[in-house]
Amino acid sequence: MRKKHSQYERLKKRWVKRHQELQDRLISTHGEAAHWIGSNAKQLAVGGAAGLMLLHAATPSTTLPPRSVSAQELPQEPAPTPDKSAFFMTDLHQYVPHTVEPLSKQQKQAIGGVLSQYFGLDVQPSLNGIELNSAYGYIGEEQHLARYPGDTMGSHFDNQNDARLYWSSGMAPGLGAWGYFAPSQAQMTGEDKMREKYYIAVQTFLAPGYLDHVGEYNDFFRYRKMLVVNPDNGKALVAVIGDAGPASWTGKQLGGSPEVMSYLERVDGAQKGPVLYFFVNDPENKVPLGPINVQ
Repeated sequence: MRKKHSQYERLKKRWVKRHQELQDRLISTHGEAAHWIGSNAKQLAVGGAAGLMLLHAATPSTTLPPRSVSAQELPQEPAPTPDKSAFFMTDLHQYVPHTVEPLSKQQKQAIGGVLSQYFGLDVQPSLNGIELNSAYGYIGEEQHLARYPGDTMGSHFDNQNDARLYWSSGMAPGLGAWGYFAPSQAQMTGEDKMREKYYIAVQTFLAPGYLDHVGEYNDFFRYRKMLVVNPDNGKALVAVIGDAGPASWTGKQLGGSPEVMSYLERVDGAQKGPVLYFFVNDPENKVPLGPINVQ
């Protein structure tokens, strides 16, 4: 009986291993079915056990003990959950062109819907009837901006690690489009710090209708929140419009602070790469600035 029992255990282990290999292959090639598999693992195990019993009944053998196999005896571990970012990238790439080019109205609406769904935000290509000249373009690295009168590279960083990572980018010789972020160092708030840390420069001056509504548009764009996404790796963050630029002749549509570029992994030899940038509708100012993950 000991020998028969050992042979049975070996057979069961081989079946379980094969079952797991097939399940892993199914998940890797059919991600959309993974959730169903995870929620029906028990039924799969019961069905597998029944199959094993049918195999035993169809193949006479004296090595298997004459007893049934219950589902409780088989592994009940749930199927691994696919990374949500994989689904996000798949959905996003249905609408993002392979080359950097102007997006159609339909593409903007579709992409805005995908971004809203996966990040849990109200993401729009335009707000209050105002839109930028582009929502998909090349981003280049900008320098740090002075946050208050007297701000220098020596006073700019809160910790040595940030100084080590971002000191080399230097500080812009001029101010951002809306001047200092705070009237003084003593009056600077945490929000002021985050606005400068995660700022982007966009071509506000090329927005449709800008020249006819300069004052209105400048007020609208000032520290307006935007979701910036690297379509190549799915990394995203919420930033504010803190400056105007770059010039059209640069071949870039927007710029990002050193921290923005670093997180999005858009710091390469050319110091630029394509990103999506859409408005975040946040009238109550509840959406925090900085990196954000898919939900």
